[in-house]
Amino acid sequence: MTLRLTKLQKQLCNALQNGLPICSRPFAEIAKDLNTSEEEVLQQTRKLKSAGVIRRISALLNYRSLGMISTLVAANVPQKKLKSVAEAVSSLENVSHNYLRTHYYNLWFTLQAQSAGQIDSILADLSGRFGIDFHNLPTKRVFKLDVRFDAESDGEALLQNVEEVPKGEVVELDENQKLVLSKLQSDLDITEEVFAFLCSEGLEIPDVVKVITELTNKGIIRRIAAVVDHRKLGFVANVLFAAEVSQSQVIKVGKRLARLAIVSHCYERKTFEGWPYNLFAMMHGKNMSRIQRVINQFTEDEGIESFQLLPTAAELKKQPIKHKFF
Repeated sequence: MTLRLTKLQKQLCNALQNGLPICSRPFAEIAKDLNTSEEEVLQQTRKLKSAGVIRRISALLNYRSLGMISTLVAANVPQKKLKSVAEAVSSLENVSHNYLRTHYYNLWFTLQAQSAGQIDSILADLSGRFGIDFHNLPTKRVFKLDVRFDAESDGEALLQNVEEVPKGEVVELDENQKLVLSKLQSDLDITEEVFAFLCSEGLEIPDVVKVITELTNKGIIRRIAAVVDHRKLGFVANVLFAAEVSQSQVIKVGKRLARLAIVSHCYERKTFEGWPYNLFAMMHGKNMSRIQRVINQFTEDEGIESFQLLPTAAELKKQPIKHKFF
């Protein structure tokens, strides 16, 4: 259900998705940018949180820099097994997203692990338990990973200040960095000194700010930001687009696909037998007809003849993976 938000609330949604300034009083800095008071920003942020528009405010981490890999998994699950399989998948702590989609392949989830072998082992275990094939579609190339919904567009577009694709190099952490990262994964309290809870074992606010800045510069923290319920901002239509694109064209087409205003994620992925679609994008809009118009124009412009649309039927799990550092 889309909620009616004030102009300030919409501006605040956008500012919080772009990330908290790394300083002692981030909400005061946001207030300056929005020409209002810190007290008003705190009050409105709490309202947005209680209304469910903001799901959480926490650190968004680059799992690649922590030595993890991720994959997308697809399965055709018979209706009689759907509930038990979906619950088993959602219960895995290294599954962050799990969706039902309107398609022959009706269950799709993202899975993180420390190695390709570990992913294979997890999927083999699921297959053995339920007698179902789980198809692994690992990432070959990332074109876009920047989920920010423009609250001022009323479901028309995503925020387009696209961040760089996260780095893949594994980073060594010192004890203070591990301590801060462990705590920053939790939903932050909406307070004046939002990072004060990190002060311990000799760390004061300036030290905490320094550590967070270091982690951001190293590419481990992408940003500390709000994650919103996009449906409450008017993005009620959501579809996974999968296209078959030749290897000679996939980079060029992928970059163009990533620039579309309705696209949040865009990847090249490995295929499997019977599934030749290698270019994926998540698309969001206020209705399916709006998304369909964009798809029609894009596929015509790029000469794409073979593609699949997989609308989101239900969100079964959307929860960041908690990384352990101790």
